[in-house]
Amino acid sequence: MGQRYPELSADHIQFIAAQKLFFVGTATDTSRVNVSPKGMDALRVLNSQRVCWLNVTGSGNETAAHVATHPRMTLMFCAFEGKPMILRLYGTATVHHRGDPTWEQLAASFPALPGVRQIFDLTIDLVQTSCGMAVPYFDYQGERELLNQWATKKGEDGIRAYWAEKNQRSLDDLPTGIVEKSERD
Repeated sequence: MGQRYPELSADHIQFIAAQKLFFVGTATDTSRVNVSPKGMDALRVLNSQRVCWLNVTGSGNETAAHVATHPRMTLMFCAFEGKPMILRLYGTATVHHRGDPTWEQLAASFPALPGVRQIFDLTIDLVQTSCGMAVPYFDYQGERELLNQWATKKGEDGIRAYWAEKNQRSLDDLPTGIVEKSERD
């Protein structure tokens, strides 16, 4: 049933490309575990041992705080249609902010979305599949545009103000670096 691999295969990459949703898990040694659902065509496979995903502004910024302290990250994909499978990518993440030397090159791989906050870059050290036979079927009906509409309405200055108010500290009061690092651009 479950299999382990040192890197992504062509079949894994094809499976990832077909998914509309993935989950990100992070934690420090002492923090709460954070699991966040992600969509919006925001993930790119760069090679068999590296993926990046674009993070837009949200109500919290746990992932950035966790990665700054303890860079381990897990991404999970589930088949909600077709053959059952769960695919997990384990590795070490780096966070890229606007103004970082790597930003422009990585951001060019993604759609221009309002409220873009960071890009997370995962170096994979383990790929694991499991059966997924208990994952239910779901029908994809389309993307929600609410977050894009909210960020567009706020505008760039409004987003930065939101970061200062809501995205600087994690639930466990860890710094996220969002304001300091975004001031460089």
